[in-house]
Amino acid sequence: MSPIDPSNPALSAFPARRLRRLRRTPALRRLVAETRLSVDDLVAPLFVADGLLEPHPIASLPGVVQHTVDTLATEAKRLCGLGVPGLILFGLPRPEDKDAIGSQAFDPDGIVQRGLAAVREAVGDAVVLIADCCLDEFTDHGHCGIVDPVTGEVDNDATLPLYAQTALSQAAAGADVIAPSGMMDGQVAAIRAALDGDDRDETAILAYAAKYASALYGPFREAVDVTIAGGGDRRGYQQDPRNRREAMAEVSLDIAEGADMVMVKPALTYLDVIADVRAAVDVPVGAYHVSGEYALIQAAAERGWIDGPAVALEQITAVKRAGADIILTYFAGDLAEVLGG
Repeated sequence: MSPIDPSNPALSAFPARRLRRLRRTPALRRLVAETRLSVDDLVAPLFVADGLLEPHPIASLPGVVQHTVDTLATEAKRLCGLGVPGLILFGLPRPEDKDAIGSQAFDPDGIVQRGLAAVREAVGDAVVLIADCCLDEFTDHGHCGIVDPVTGEVDNDATLPLYAQTALSQAAAGADVIAPSGMMDGQVAAIRAALDGDDRDETAILAYAAKYASALYGPFREAVDVTIAGGGDRRGYQQDPRNRREAMAEVSLDIAEGADMVMVKPALTYLDVIADVRAAVDVPVGAYHVSGEYALIQAAAERGWIDGPAVALEQITAVKRAGADIILTYFAGDLAEVLGG
């Protein structure tokens, strides 16, 4: 019987044997890998706090700290040396400087603005500087926008001018990219108009376009010292975790308003959404592997239940496999050491 005769029962084993052959050695597996995670895909989130004399560890984010302006610049240089191409900056004002409108968010001498300037001086144009554009870290009520004193609800339209003002101050301080994260309707349009009107049309916008009201943000809120007043939540303006199609509507709106890039947050628990967005749009797609996703790995690894670095690499690779071009992760520095710059 001819070996290429379709009736040959041995032929049924050929596909399985081929798959096994291509897994046989590390070099073969590397050669035929479908997904290639690179240090070039990574953005490192960093925190800078006003009034600190030295870095302050964040208990629920092992290995992550609130930086001083000086140590922020030092960390930026380290990450740059590892080949990490992007940093996103979050700021913490002094508690006594928080107010109802989050005025420190758009203060030209605010902590984010000083942090951006220090990093720009330290690394020049070697790293893309992204500024988170939101009010929650700076308000005394912990919401992402102005709260109407009568209804107690976030006033979407009254918040937009403050986002625009914040974006302008961040761009002036050295941000390459403004990343509005508050999920206010019209936030991208307001920021784009403000930047263009100030001759800052070269400043890009990375929209948190599909940001879910997730239970995985707890460690981040410790990191930025945010508590929502009265035990409230953000479900009225962030996406419902049960909804998938809604994400595409949000993404489409942000791109129509001028977003240069869009992002899904969280990442690992929304791989289906990342894949949907990647298939539907032509702009770069980001994903934020959030604080809770990071902390779960660290907590299990500390107890010896998992190989933390291996799980981190597997998870971030899965986010890349789903279609993300840009991955924000607290593992950025660790992964850069493994992947090489």
